Amino acid sequence: MSDFRSLLETFENQFPDRDYQIEIVAPEFTSVCPRTGQPDFGTMTITYTPDKKCVELKSLKFYLHSFRNQGIFYEHVTNTILDDLAAVVEPRWMKIVAAFNARGGMTETVTAKYTAAI
Repeated sequence: MSDFRSLLETFENQFPDRDYQIEIVAPEFTSVCPRTGQPDFGTMTITYTPDKKCVELKSLKFYLHSFRNQGIFYEHVTNTILDDLAAVVEPRWMKIVAAFNARGGMTETVTAKYTAAI
């Protein structure tokens, strides 16, 4: 569990009997490389099928901004965000795609998925 999980808020899903997807794109995600201290920039795409709750967008924005000064590897931040959102929202299904901008001539995209236990 990250220290930032408590920033996330939810609201009641008005259509809990319907399977539908929500896609949220945050094109200005930033964190810091823990080795070099250089900033990392990327696009975070969150797609999920809600069950009883949906994530509140303003709280999600503050949550994502909390990584701005944190030294964390791409893989770690992607999986941390998935763990935190899945724990708070309790979706039926969720996918996080973290597409980081080029640094040092390379890009990296990390995809992590969650499926609720039946």
